[in-house]
Amino acid sequence: MQLRHRRVCLTILSAFILIGLSGWTSGWFKPTETVITEIAPGVFFRKMETEPKFLGSNQGWVIFKDFVLVIEASFPDQAAAIIKEIRKTTDKPIRYVFDTHYHGDHADGNPIFTNIGAAPIASENSKTLFETKGIAGFEKSQKEKPDLYGSLKYALPSLYFPTKLVIDDGTQRVELWHLGHAHTAGDAVAWLPKYGIVFTGDACVNGAFNYTGDSNTEGWIGVLTKLQELPVKIVCPGHGEMTGKELLATQKRYFVELREAIQMLSDKGRTLDEIKQQLNLPFYKDWAGVEAKTRVENIEHVFGELTKRKAG
Repeated sequence: MQLRHRRVCLTILSAFILIGLSGWTSGWFKPTETVITEIAPGVFFRKMETEPKFLGSNQGWVIFKDFVLVIEASFPDQAAAIIKEIRKTTDKPIRYVFDTHYHGDHADGNPIFTNIGAAPIASENSKTLFETKGIAGFEKSQKEKPDLYGSLKYALPSLYFPTKLVIDDGTQRVELWHLGHAHTAGDAVAWLPKYGIVFTGDACVNGAFNYTGDSNTEGWIGVLTKLQELPVKIVCPGHGEMTGKELLATQKRYFVELREAIQMLSDKGRTLDEIKQQLNLPFYKDWAGVEAKTRVENIEHVFGELTKRKAG
């Protein structure tokens, strides 16, 4: 793994945003690297390596006057790694770690943070998921990856918020929002209105990273629509490269067109197996680098959603 640091001034960052998604196809984006960027004063984005090894979710941190807020605990090893990176930028205590949802690559690092006195935060709608699927997934990973998880004990969020939680000390303002059922029922995002920055978790990713197993794709489209209503300048996705607001539209387009294509083929009497073979979303390969039909689990999930809705 290569690790690079970038401190980007706002003029350079503006140019970066204009490049947008074209970097994916030109090869400018580098999935083999973990890159840390200071995207605003005291606001950092840690883009994680995804090839050849998937290291976990992207992360971030915000330095307040007296403390630090971390965005995404990730896996235990990446929780430990980001603490070391934070210590290169500030000696202020890490008070909070925000889990955008319960999945292990976003939240299994919680015990690393609770061991240094930080409190995990998540949306109220994710509470049951943490207490059921979250614990089960952690225990499974602990058995399968003892070198990574060791004897750690699962750490549930100690603070849940219903719809919105604001952390504001006069220098930094972070708004944590639960906007609906998207990637999971408990998805939440971190919005920094001062800078137009949104950390989306897996409600928005940049590339072929969508997992729909816990999702409601109709609700997901609604959540992305709400995010588009914000004056967003920078999107820090759950996986893949940081870019501009246009990523929200691209992510939304995938689910809109996926649902439309599956519905159309289903209306023509195509079976699920035939839909898997015939599905064609040309734009998806330009964005994600793979054919949409290779995302079989997403096709199956959306087919199930639409079939159930028709049957009802």
